[in-house]
Amino acid sequence: MDPFSFVTSESLDYPLSVRIINLEGEEAPQKASELLQRPDLRHIGSNTSVHSDLYVTAQVWAGSKPLTVPVQTSYKPFKNERSWNEWLDIPIPYKSLPLNSRLAITIWDVSPIGGRQAQGHAIPFGGTTLPLFDKESQVQKGRLKCAVHRHQLADGHDDTTTPSASPKRRTGSKKIETIVDKEAEELERMDKLFKKYEMNEIPKVEWLDQMVWRLSEKRGAAATRNSIKSLQRQASLRQENGTEADDGADGKDETRTQPGPSRFTLTIELPRFDFPIVFTDHEYPPPPISSVQHLSASQSHFDLKPPPEVQLGPGINGTKDGGSRVVRIYDPEVAARDNPAEAKHRRLVRSQHRHGTLDKDLKPNAKVRDELNVIMAYSPTHSLTPEEKDLVWKFRYHLTKDKRAMTKFVKSVNWQDQSESKQAIQVMAKWTEIDVDDALELLGPTFDAPAVRSYSVDRLQKADDNELQLYLLQLVQALKFEPVPTDPNEPTTEASSLAMFLISRAVQNFTLATYLYWYLVVEYDDKSPEQGQEVRTMYAKVLHDFMVELENQPGGSEVRKTLLRQAELITVLSKISGEVKNASETTSQKIERVKRFLADPKNELLTIDPPVPLPLDPSVIVVGVIPEETRVFKSSLSPIMVTFKTESGGKYPMLFKTGDDLRQDQLVIQIITLMDQLLQKENLDLKLSPYKILATSTTAGASQFVPSQTFAAISSKYGSNPAIGYLKQHNPDSRAYQGVRKETLETFVKSCAGYCVITYILGVGDRHLENLLLAPDGHFFHADFGFILGRDPKPFAPALKLSKEMVDAMGGFSPPSELYLQFKQYCFLAFTALRKSSNLILNLFSLMVHANIPDIKIEPDKAVFKVKDRFHLDLNEEDAIRLLEGIMEDSLTGFMPVMIDRLHAFTQALRT
Repeated sequence: MDPFSFVTSESLDYPLSVRIINLEGEEAPQKASELLQRPDLRHIGSNTSVHSDLYVTAQVWAGSKPLTVPVQTSYKPFKNERSWNEWLDIPIPYKSLPLNSRLAITIWDVSPIGGRQAQGHAIPFGGTTLPLFDKESQVQKGRLKCAVHRHQLADGHDDTTTPSASPKRRTGSKKIETIVDKEAEELERMDKLFKKYEMNEIPKVEWLDQMVWRLSEKRGAAATRNSIKSLQRQASLRQENGTEADDGADGKDETRTQPGPSRFTLTIELPRFDFPIVFTDHEYPPPPISSVQHLSASQSHFDLKPPPEVQLGPGINGTKDGGSRVVRIYDPEVAARDNPAEAKHRRLVRSQHRHGTLDKDLKPNAKVRDELNVIMAYSPTHSLTPEEKDLVWKFRYHLTKDKRAMTKFVKSVNWQDQSESKQAIQVMAKWTEIDVDDALELLGPTFDAPAVRSYSVDRLQKADDNELQLYLLQLVQALKFEPVPTDPNEPTTEASSLAMFLISRAVQNFTLATYLYWYLVVEYDDKSPEQGQEVRTMYAKVLHDFMVELENQPGGSEVRKTLLRQAELITVLSKISGEVKNASETTSQKIERVKRFLADPKNELLTIDPPVPLPLDPSVIVVGVIPEETRVFKSSLSPIMVTFKTESGGKYPMLFKTGDDLRQDQLVIQIITLMDQLLQKENLDLKLSPYKILATSTTAGASQFVPSQTFAAISSKYGSNPAIGYLKQHNPDSRAYQGVRKETLETFVKSCAGYCVITYILGVGDRHLENLLLAPDGHFFHADFGFILGRDPKPFAPALKLSKEMVDAMGGFSPPSELYLQFKQYCFLAFTALRKSSNLILNLFSLMVHANIPDIKIEPDKAVFKVKDRFHLDLNEEDAIRLLEGIMEDSLTGFMPVMIDRLHAFTQALRT
């Protein structure tokens, strides 16, 4: 079979639309004598003019019932032809269309006194019904011609009386029938060719196409005239035989307005797609079925009673093996709400261990202790069973000495039970101090008890400012789960302990204040449907209370003015960046434009007085810009590089980009910075150099510029071993290995190992030689994090990016060099160290689930699990290292990674 590419309709979230193009056809005019006898026909629009004003309505039906409200064309006066050429948007997406859906289109005429099937002063001129799926269950697309059933309302029933397909007619003369049939067949053939032409399946030749269009119009008009003549001949023959002509009307009655034989066709157009759209119904998950839960290991000593014996009555057949039948009854409330019997049982069980004095001295035996250790080792994404929750509650006093057990205990409490929640709060006060990762988990969306969130904030109070800065991005997202009031007269700090904590710490530290200010501004700037007006109002309220608190602090007014001056600086940079992006100029002309803008005293950038801290890095205080060192990069968004003069006399180059949402890159850089801190706590310094990124709005942002070269540029300049050639030029040492300073090669090997492991855990995609960079001092790093969590625009992309150019600089891998063996050892050490902190990283990602990060909001419920899968927590340390080694070897020896790099280089060469 030939390959067939298609798209399923249930995955097509695109609204249905139809373009009403024009109405073609003729009919015999109404006789003057009949108009005199029938006053009700004199003022009907179609009887007064062959190009009278009409309008069209379209409505989707399915199962003989309407699915949508009718959509109507706007008023349009006609002169020479009835042509609307108007798109109608029908309020239903393709994914919601059933297989039997039909588009009922009615053309409406105007009558002052109404008539049969009239709606006010509108009466049906004609109707047609088009199935939206053809016989092969594919969505109809492109230009279509629909037969109009005169004086009938479009019937959307399954057995419609107004089908869009033209009915085959026979006349009394075989000669006329032959002519009409041949002409109709030729027009049908030409319509199919026109459809292929519109889908670009037939090459376009302008001078020849014009001739074909004119010939087609003439032939269509002639065919219509022939059709009218044949219909008139048919009507006369029937009158001679004493029968009444019938041309689609319901029969002769006093309201009939049919002037004579007619043949009208309505031309419409449906959206075109590159691939066929095949109908597929939505697959719902299987319904929940009541079942007996397995007992935990601690309860396995209880003997279960055998199932009751079922006695079958007379005439009822048993199973083939002669045993009793078990009928499982579907209960729709199971899995949607608690089973009342189980809830009652849980309350009775826990009431025994709620107020008893013996609970404080209750100790688990060896078997139960092993089971508790298994529960404590669960990852944050693991859900506890009812038996496990009961077990944790039973031994809650014993578990207060284990800091890992706090989150499991909170999950085990029924916070809707006031008595139980009160007892839980008392127990939490006696718990040993928990780690920061557990405190972050308690701020997630699944924990809404105020006491739990306050407990987590109390633990964060003990974190210093540097540690708090690492989690600030996620803590701002956690405000979405706080009960922050939107009333401007009600203070935020009294309702939300987290908001109060962030504001109190930010007013004491300028760096925290800067980042908190910009994080809140960006969230308020997000006007996407996912954010919602209530969330934006909440962030505006927190930002307002933050500014008010700043004013109440000593020197707070100056801090607030500094933040406003930062906003002015970003506004000025956004203006010139937007102008450069939209300008149709060469790169050199854009650079000159930016230089003139920066040097203009009106923009107050040449000299910044008083100096202002950069929003990107508040520790850097700038006093002006250096226009001569400005660059504009060749890209669709034309990012600009502005070099600032610092207060200490140095330089700070910064990239600014407009038209792109940098929040995903900002998140990845924040996680890399955190992982660098975690590795250094394990005495493993891998020379990582995560540059700074700050999103200043949903469409603009700044990033630190690190002087470096891409591997693509290095490969085109330095021979067979480009990385060594590049490093040797900047760090020569004739006595060292490969002529490069030992410290430089060590930095290169360590940074390669760190970024390989980190990008693998984060699932960074679209890795090629253009976004692998190397600094002159040997620091290797990645850029452009537009694809994460396993997404990649290229097929069969490797899970880990380890290119031949990187390994060649280490001396090769076949046979493995000493540096390459060191590189692998660094990779294994980094992977093992980061697996120990997997809970912290997973909790940070869980707090970002509701952020508008592109690759997270695609599948928000699976984002944390995608990161968890990369840690391979189900394997022991030895097996996980062996798995990572296999992935590294596949990246080096695989065919696809090399082909991807070569294809990307070829594509870039064509663009330049």
